[in-house]
Amino acid sequence: MIRDTSAQDRSLSTAQVPASRRPLWLAGAAVLALVLLGWVLSGWLGSARAVSADRLRIAEASRGLLVRDASANGRVVAAVSPTLYAPAGGTVALKILAGDTVEAGQVLAEIDSPELRNELQREQATLAQLEAEVARQRILARKASLLAQREADDAEVTRLAALRDLQRAERGYELGAIAQVEFLRAKDAMASADIRARHAASASGLETQDVALALKTQEQLLERQRLVTANLERRVDELNVRAPVAGIIGTLSIADRAVVPANAPLMTVVDLSRLEVEIEMPESYAEDLGLGMGADVRIGAATQAGTISAISPEVVNNQVLVRVRFSGEQPAGLRQNQRVTARVLFEEKPDVVKLARGPFVEQLGGRFAYVIENGIAVRRPIRLGATSVGEVEILEGIAPGERVVISGTDTFADAERVAIND
Repeated sequence: MIRDTSAQDRSLSTAQVPASRRPLWLAGAAVLALVLLGWVLSGWLGSARAVSADRLRIAEASRGLLVRDASANGRVVAAVSPTLYAPAGGTVALKILAGDTVEAGQVLAEIDSPELRNELQREQATLAQLEAEVARQRILARKASLLAQREADDAEVTRLAALRDLQRAERGYELGAIAQVEFLRAKDAMASADIRARHAASASGLETQDVALALKTQEQLLERQRLVTANLERRVDELNVRAPVAGIIGTLSIADRAVVPANAPLMTVVDLSRLEVEIEMPESYAEDLGLGMGADVRIGAATQAGTISAISPEVVNNQVLVRVRFSGEQPAGLRQNQRVTARVLFEEKPDVVKLARGPFVEQLGGRFAYVIENGIAVRRPIRLGATSVGEVEILEGIAPGERVVISGTDTFADAERVAIND
């Protein structure tokens, strides 16, 4: 039978253990480790969730200048793009094709309108008739004036003859050569001749006024007819549709040799030398928009400054249409309907607490944010002010220098505390 080693064991008292085998620092280290472990465990136990820092975007709040702006998509449009209409009904003969380059005043289409041309010919004939009538009226007026003047002259000659007879009768009566009856007869003849002379002079003046008024009436009718004829000539000339500006043919609304009614759209001429940007701003910015505001238009890799030149008075599909005019020279190489991005500058706010903008603004409604405190993202109520494309103003809840989770909070599930793993 094999014996165990119990006979070889000996019990030692505490007093017999060497002092070098009981280092005091081990006890202190154990206590410190327990404290640290408790602190870490308390933070972890107080956190409802744990998220890796690689899945988050963290930014630091700072104080400085905040440029309040907004970004929107837009397209390049022509500031001048008139649509041409048919001045009268008829058959259209096109002289150009869509996309052709045209000069101002160039004939783009011809409209054959027999009714309008026939009306012009009738009015031209009426005009010639009135011109002849006025010429005839001038002759008649001159003739009537001459006849009236001749009658007045004849009456004056008769009056002078009666005056001489009266003078001879008066001398003869004084000398007793003629009877008193003869003297009185000569005196009555003189009075009658004087009356006829005065009436003839008055009648001549009235006749002159009458023929002048008749001539003026005919001349006014002639002038009216000239205006009617000139208007028809203008309308007939407009049957040759000309380009109002230099540019290119944008769209054709009709086909060649088509019959169109009056005022039917024919084509659009686009002036490429004057282009603007039409952007669609969200309805929430409608009250902030104003004429003359600055805007930066991004075209490819370049940025061009501009100003707001027009704002739509109505909201369509929750959007407000805004026209931006380029400042200075227009960028080269622009095309109609080219897509661009515009940044509208509303105001500048100096010395404010600001933070980089991120999805947390929309996800948390702008009322809460997760602030990093000792490796823990703590949900804190905040109040936002002005917002821009890249930054937001912090009115309450966050101090400069604090670090905030601006992206990735969708995984926090609205927890009050979330641990951040490095």
